[in-house]
Amino acid sequence: MSSHSEATNKANELTVVLADDHAVVRQGIRAMLEAEPHIRVIGEAGTGREAVRLVEQLHPVVLVLDLMMPELGGLEVVRQLRKRAPKTRVVVLSMHRDESYVVQALKNGAAGYVLKDSTADELVKAVREAAADRRYLSPPLSDAAIEAYVKGGDDAAPDLYSSLSSREREVLQLAAEGHTNAEIGKRLFISPRTVEIHRANMMAKLGLHDRTELIRYALKRGILPPD
Repeated sequence: MSSHSEATNKANELTVVLADDHAVVRQGIRAMLEAEPHIRVIGEAGTGREAVRLVEQLHPVVLVLDLMMPELGGLEVVRQLRKRAPKTRVVVLSMHRDESYVVQALKNGAAGYVLKDSTADELVKAVREAAADRRYLSPPLSDAAIEAYVKGGDDAAPDLYSSLSSREREVLQLAAEGHTNAEIGKRLFISPRTVEIHRANMMAKLGLHDRTELIRYALKRGILPPD
């Protein structure tokens, strides 16, 4: 192949990063996507924080992201990447068909939302639509989700979660996962005392008083996966 042809193919290549905390799931998605012409998986992440780092480092066209991720949830990954890597389009892959998850993913900046029981063709289509700067939702979701998204404007009640800083959201998830202040500090490269301050501010903003309420909130919000 000539160097000109190689350059042309590279320019037409649709690069993808995969983020799922199960390696076997990532392997399956990788095989599925790379069986398609001009799609290449250039990175894999097992946590939400790693997904953000990889996208900033590799600049993929599309990130395929599981909703329930350790360390940093999928919805928060989408929100952060809208500011930190706005050119990368995000397709959320989830087992949750609850309309609230879909609407929040869209509001945070996701280009697509695909259910895990969808066909391979649907995921491929979602990736290609996202790359073309178009939205794609799994067919059972489309009409209801977009309608709710359009109606969910300024009249909606204020969301306390939106008052949290990015750091407070990270502390929220790690604390809900059961990590101590010292462990959280090591992961976020801050002191345990700083973690304690962020944790106290986060709990106050959300009106939470103890770890039980924190876990209950995280489950309801979709930050932790249901048992």
